[in-house]
Amino acid sequence: MPTSSSSHFIGLMSGTSLDGVDGVLVNFEGDRPHVLAHHATPFAPALKQELLALNTPSDNELHRAALAANGLVQVYAQTVQALLADTNTSPNDVCAMGAHGQTVRHQPGAFDGTGYTLQLNNPALLAELTKIDVVADFRSRDVAAGGQGAPLVPVFHQGIFGQAGRTVGVLNIGGIANLSVLHADGDVLGFDCGPGNALLDHWCQAHTGYAFDNDGAWGASGTVIQPLLQAMLAAPFLHQAPPKSTGRDFFHPTWLAHHLSGYAHANAADVQATLTEFTARACVNDVLRHAAQASELIVCGGGALNGLLMQRLQAGLPQVRVLSSAERGMPPLQVEAAAFAWLARQTVLGLPGNLPKVTGAKGARVLGGIYKA
Repeated sequence: MPTSSSSHFIGLMSGTSLDGVDGVLVNFEGDRPHVLAHHATPFAPALKQELLALNTPSDNELHRAALAANGLVQVYAQTVQALLADTNTSPNDVCAMGAHGQTVRHQPGAFDGTGYTLQLNNPALLAELTKIDVVADFRSRDVAAGGQGAPLVPVFHQGIFGQAGRTVGVLNIGGIANLSVLHADGDVLGFDCGPGNALLDHWCQAHTGYAFDNDGAWGASGTVIQPLLQAMLAAPFLHQAPPKSTGRDFFHPTWLAHHLSGYAHANAADVQATLTEFTARACVNDVLRHAAQASELIVCGGGALNGLLMQRLQAGLPQVRVLSSAERGMPPLQVEAAAFAWLARQTVLGLPGNLPKVTGAKGARVLGGIYKA
């Protein structure tokens, strides 16, 4: 059985980009977490398609969701086994893993005043397959306490990217983009900005057959359609004050199709260029609103690998240095997974994992449930 005294934790992240699972093995000895290994496992096309389909109402959802959760956990378990093999680590040497699950609906505060957030997962099966304690269901306790349940990573960002006496922004661009503002005085703000890669990847897959726009090269070949850009930037969510969070519940292909209804003959590369600019501008506007004093914008997530997107962020923020999280010690695809390793550690130690000012919860809460191996 895993030993609670171990400083080794695993973090697993499968985000709204739906490209697969990023897993990290992290050692928490010392002042700063140290990533010992990172392994990425892509989703099989059928699983990816099913997870995407379950973001919207459809037939036989309960049955399909349960089976998709099992399929997801098999990918989680493969990722864990790879991490252990790469580092010659025994399951007994890992205290616990944080397995976030796959978000398919996110409606905090909606309908009945409490709302819900739903992540597909089967942590009991994951514990059986890996023989490691699993911490899961991180968001629902914050939602029960009146919060958004997201974002949960700003406090982790503060720990690894915060700079005393300087305001720093940390922008995670996964399927959805979220911003952490690490103020010079130690105060932390965090919220979702809007779409990240979700619409970009959808459009690229539909028109090129590739899962994503490699380095933004396709988008760079197009020209921004200004009226379309301005119409999308008018989306009400982008103008809401924090705390706020969103997902594919709002920024999805049907939403995009609605905006494209008057552009039936638009060049596909021009639409991709416009979507890239839309993602960048939504993020830039929030940096200007909430982190105007920032000296740096540290970018993580898959969006940090999109050269065009990084260029557009820098163009919109000429007074801010825009850089990849790799330049601050943690590669972009490791940050969120490491955050969930940290959240698992907080839960095991009986410590809060949320920041009420960020999520809007009534107070600090210990997040998640523990499934013993």
